[in-house]
Parts: sequence; structure tokens; C-alpha cells
Amino acid sequence: MRILDRLVLKNFLLLFSLFLLCAPPLFVLGDLAEHLDDYIDRGLSLGEVAMSYIYMYPLFMQWCFPIAALLGTVFTVHGMTMHHEIVAAKAGGISFHRLVAPLLMAGLLLTGVALALTEIIPHTNKISGQILRAETLGRSWRSDFVYRSEEGLSWQVSRLTASDGRMTDVVIERPGSSQENGLHIIAEGARFDGQDGWLLAQGFMRTLNPDSTEMTMEFDRLVMADLVERPEELLEVPPEPDEMTYAEINRMAAIIQRTGGNANKLLVKREEKISIPVTTLIIILFGAPLATSSKRGGAAFGIGLSLATVLIFMMLLRVSGALGEAGAVSPLAAAWIPNMVFAAAGLFFMARVRT
Repeated sequence: MRILDRLVLKNFLLLFSLFLLCAPPLFVLGDLAEHLDDYIDRGLSLGEVAMSYIYMYPLFMQWCFPIAALLGTVFTVHGMTMHHEIVAAKAGGISFHRLVAPLLMAGLLLTGVALALTEIIPHTNKISGQILRAETLGRSWRSDFVYRSEEGLSWQVSRLTASDGRMTDVVIERPGSSQENGLHIIAEGARFDGQDGWLLAQGFMRTLNPDSTEMTMEFDRLVMADLVERPEELLEVPPEPDEMTYAEINRMAAIIQRTGGNANKLLVKREEKISIPVTTLIIILFGAPLATSSKRGGAAFGIGLSLATVLIFMMLLRVSGALGEAGAVSPLAAAWIPNMVFAAAGLFFMARVRT
């Protein structure tokens, strides 16, 4: 690695680390000011609140990755511009594109770190919620819904209560075919057991054979091993996306869709778990050419440019997310529109920089 590459990388990582250490406490103070009354009402001690924020720190750090990367890039490139280091590098035969290559490599590495945090954050957020004794908002029951299991059984449920894990007036159907028997079950209720799954009570099961014959039996208790979803997973309101991994969100969205619900909001959050970490790399590509302005301004210029970029990105993220939740665009497009816009702008500005 060239000395110039080490210099650029050292300055960027130093600034990135400085901003990454300074910014999360601001999120902590903002969140604490917003929820302080709730913590007092719950009777939480100072130690419990402090411990909860320690577990929330990975989330705050991930939020800061794109901002810290942008500030590090802007201050590094703008500082080199003001001190004529970029001009000296060009005089030595080094193009601007080659000069900022270490920043892009660092952005790629930081994107990998941010993606790794995406899988860690749900677990730490769950622990934080338990310490804060956070209660999930929304109903703990659901009535008159249909659910289709992965094995093809359609469940019609009159009422489900997640608190005691019970269903009432359950009808289960599976159409018959030349290869498989049809099935029709009526039960007065069902209860969820942690080991056996859902247990049907007081009902009738009718089996329809491919040769048009049928068999009916009455039962007091019947185990339905094909339905593995827990009661809370069949509710209309899913857990918070910040407390679920990518795979858990994917599974929960499939459950909601099979129960006839709208999972667009959850699907958008699922895609954002990938798109937002990638923003770290894209924001470096976008900020580097903009910081080559030789106009005076120093820190004010860097902070102003960074704030404007963050505000525009957040606005695009909110607008595209709302479009995805409303079904106007696909969840994948909704999560990636801001990145695509900034990537296109970054490539455009990078192409216009004098090399």
C-alpha cells in the first residue's frame, strides 16, 4: 500500500471513529428525554436504564455508520483539497479516482461490519426490552380469520387469544386429489402446548379418499403437528422489526400473508436491513466528489454538506418506504430507491471530477 493510500485511509478512519463514538450518546439522550416519564412510571432504577442503553448501543452505532462515513469522507477530501494535497497528487500522476480508492475499500469493509450488526441487533434489542419491561402494543387476540399452513391445510378460526394460547370454533380443510386424501375437521376449540403444538378438542374428522369413499370419526383430543406457529405469531400485529432478524422477518411476513393480512410494512423493513448498511458505501461514493470544492468554509462546509445529504436521504427513505407500505412499489424497490438515487448521483459527480 502506498504512503498516500495509508494517509487517506488513516485520516478517514480516525474521523469515522471519532464521529462514531460521539454520535450514539446523542441518540441515547434523545431517547431518554422522550421515554423518561415511562421509565419512572415503571419504577426502573438508574442501573436498569443504563444497562438497557448499553444493549441498545449496537443499534445506535448502526444508525451512525452512514453519517459517520459521510462526515469522515467530506472532512478527509475537503481537508486535502484546502491544503492542495489533491493538486500535488495529480501533479504526481495520481488521479482523483485512484486517490479515493482507499475510501471505497474502507466503505466496503464497513458495510460488512454494518451487515453483521444487523444480525446482532435483534438479540440485544430483545434483552433491552426485557430490562425496560417494555410491553408490546396491540391486541392479544384475533377473531374470524383464515390461515393456510405450509402443508396446505386451511384453518378457519372464530377467535384466538394469545395470552392463554386458545382457539374457539376451528374448521380445518384440505382439498383431496388423486394422490392425497381430502380432510375436513371441525373442533370446538384448540389449545397450544409447548411440546405437542396445537391440540384440538371435541370435534369430528372426516377423511375423503381418492375413490370417493369417506370415513368419519369423533375425537376428544387430536394433535395437529403440521401447525408449528405459536399463538402470538398468528396475531395481526407482529413483533417490532428491530427485534427480529432477516430470517425471522421473512417467516413472520409469510405467516401474515397466509392469514390474509398485509405484510408490506414488514417486507419493507426486511429489505431495509440490507439496504441501509449498504448506504455506508454509497454515501462515500456520493460525498467524495462533492467535497472537492475549493471554496472556503472548513468545518462549516463539511457539516452543512453532510446535514443536507442526511436530510435528503432520510426524506427519500421515508417517501419510498411509505410507497412500499401502500403497495405503490415493491418492498424491494422501496428499500433501495434512496440508495439507487444517491449511487447514480455519486457516479455522475465522480465522472465530472477533474482527474
